Amino acid sequence: MFCCYTGLSYIDVQKLHPDNIVKHIDGSLWIKSKRTKTKSRLGIPLLPTALSIMGKYQDHPKVMNGDCVLSVLSNQKSNAYLKEIADLCGIKKNLTTHLARHTFATTVTLSNGVPIETVGQMLGHKNLRTTQHYAKIIDSKVSEDMAVLKEILAE
Repeated sequence: MFCCYTGLSYIDVQKLHPDNIVKHIDGSLWIKSKRTKTKSRLGIPLLPTALSIMGKYQDHPKVMNGDCVLSVLSNQKSNAYLKEIADLCGIKKNLTTHLARHTFATTVTLSNGVPIETVGQMLGHKNLRTTQHYAKIIDSKVSEDMAVLKEILAE
């Protein structure tokens, strides 16, 4: 769930250190880090749900020692549990930790009006074309945007 609200990949959550959580100029908490895969810098404001998840695990021994922000299982074990959850809930889609990154890009940000350039920056994409892949998924967003335009033009 943390990945759904931050857009981080599994490996980037695993490597997330308390030093990566910084107070921004506006007083809010941000993740400031580099993507493991691309080494590109990323800055992600922490949404309330992500902060709540961090708070839930603040008493974990590894977190208390300052070794990590969240103690995570292996990617393989996490994906196995996600598959089990999907089966129990009757979800046919193949749930994986990486799918959470897609959820952040589509459902959490783009569908809620966050500009594609901002989403790309938070995801640590070096090229806007990489982020545009997520935008193609959201036909409903296009319909909503056009409905607003139709109302404006009707006036």
